[in-house]
Amino acid sequence: MNLKLAASSTIIVSNNQLSFNGLVIRCAIGKSGISDKKQEGDGATPRGIFPLRECWYRADRIKSIKTSLPLRVTHEEDGWCDAPSSPHYNKPVKLPYSLSHEKMWREDHVYDIVVPLGYNDDPVITGKGSAIFMHLARENYEPTEGCVALSQPDLLALLALCAPGVCIEIKA
Repeated sequence: MNLKLAASSTIIVSNNQLSFNGLVIRCAIGKSGISDKKQEGDGATPRGIFPLRECWYRADRIKSIKTSLPLRVTHEEDGWCDAPSSPHYNKPVKLPYSLSHEKMWREDHVYDIVVPLGYNDDPVITGKGSAIFMHLARENYEPTEGCVALSQPDLLALLALCAPGVCIEIKA
């Protein structure tokens, strides 16, 4: 695939497809579909326009990523707080962490590449949902808990087109 840096700055997700400057690829979304009223634990992908914050990756599994987004290597002690009662709600945390959290270092490959979406983070609203990422899809594109998931080749191709300022628009 020979792709050039995108002129558009908005990735569109609709009907289990992601499109960006002529690139159209399959994606998985939340098991509860797309929602205007996202709540913690509801399994829905939030509708709206959100910036791509950075790209996390497991350097032991992914040797390099071509992107202009800020890169962050994931470590075994990395987590993401999903406990609404925590002052660290919807923020990265270091493990061990006593409240509910996502482990960013997983045995499966789903979080080998993770792009945190700027959902409910500026400001954080308690209970409105957390840990909304773009990450790797499971086999057969099984629905997510609210994230957008792509195959590894597709996510790497998309990241090569992304730069700071790129947003994702999730719509029905």
